[in-house]
Amino acid sequence: MDIKHLQYFIEVANYNSFTRAADHLFITQPTISKMIKNLENDLGVELFDRSGKKLSLTDAGRVVYEQALLINKAFNNLETEMDNLLGLKKGHIRIGLPPIIDSTFFPKLIGRFHQKYPNITFQLIEDGSKKIEESVADDSLDIGIIMLPTNPNLFHHVSFIKEDLKLILHPTHPFASKQSVHLADLKDENFIMFNKEYALRDLIISSCNRAGFNPRIMSESSRWDFIEELVACKMGVALLPESICKQLSNQVQAVEITNPSLDWNLGIIWRKEQYLSYAAKEWLRFMIETISPDSCEVNKL
Repeated sequence: MDIKHLQYFIEVANYNSFTRAADHLFITQPTISKMIKNLENDLGVELFDRSGKKLSLTDAGRVVYEQALLINKAFNNLETEMDNLLGLKKGHIRIGLPPIIDSTFFPKLIGRFHQKYPNITFQLIEDGSKKIEESVADDSLDIGIIMLPTNPNLFHHVSFIKEDLKLILHPTHPFASKQSVHLADLKDENFIMFNKEYALRDLIISSCNRAGFNPRIMSESSRWDFIEELVACKMGVALLPESICKQLSNQVQAVEITNPSLDWNLGIIWRKEQYLSYAAKEWLRFMIETISPDSCEVNKL
């Protein structure tokens, strides 16, 4: 048995298919089937139930799968540590970003970091805060940018943007000429919201509930520019962060929300007790020192 046997076994278990796992690994299906069979012979157990229409793990297979994940993770950590030790200064960083963030902010940071570490590559995944938290928790992502608060028992975090939400209206809306609008005044409005993967949606709904009403949701989207277009088409009103409001066209009008005002707090998270590669540590250190130089979190890297 070697690490390749376990890595191939993990792929088959993830896909529940020899063929799909082989395609993903760019090898032939007979090759991967033979390797799995050799692994079963070495262990003296059957790892997959092949009797049904769908391939599934046996009880022994589930035990081996859990241990194989740990072994593979340890192996990857060993490779990373060797790179670090040799001072290669290369690697790959997986970062989750919400699409509602200013589109110029992160490219500028990444560009500056790239000048210092040209051999470090990035994978940027756009998603809502809830999904990003899940992905950081299960090690699908190294670092996440989410709307705070987060679970302090599970994640380290550093806040770097805190700003008000503003009401977005069509210019002909009766509230468009006002300096500010009370949240309770929106009880009869149709709302254009982000979808359920976004913590901002939960913030807006809970704030409306405290103001005495449940918002009537007319439409949902994962893109702030599409929300803007729906407001421009008089489909309803929306609440967006102030930095996004600065990028909106003159098709819509932004008005302050008061009684209460709504805060949008964005932060960086990474999982506690999680191994971080050299690349991920350097990126976190660079980012925290750039946006929050006094943060004590940088000392935990």
